[in-house]
Amino acid sequence: MGPIKLSEWGPPMDRVVYIIFSKNKDVFNMIYVAESDKTEAGDFFIKNDQFKCWMSYAGKEENLYLSIYPMWESSQPERNQLVKKIITRYKPVCNEVNEDSQNTPTTTAQTIEPEPEPEPEQD
Repeated sequence: MGPIKLSEWGPPMDRVVYIIFSKNKDVFNMIYVAESDKTEAGDFFIKNDQFKCWMSYAGKEENLYLSIYPMWESSQPERNQLVKKIITRYKPVCNEVNEDSQNTPTTTAQTIEPEPEPEPEQD
């Protein structure tokens, strides 16, 4: 389900894998993925340990979006397996520090800046 603005989300949420996106113009960039059991906390996302990382990529909270994949009959190991597959494939920037055993961030990013235009040749 989603993506929806993170600010529009409201509890409850039960047994899901969720993805946080930053939106830049019309492009959604995956920046974080995790799983959750049941929560009733309205500040669930704002209190996440990686919220500052999300904000550093989104710039402001209105650029943060949420997508939820319900897994109502799942166990936590099943949800974690899906999270690991997503991290391996897409390398969300705010998961990289958590997933690296040496706690060293990598430089992989989801968006690529355009190359600068070459200087015109002068005769």
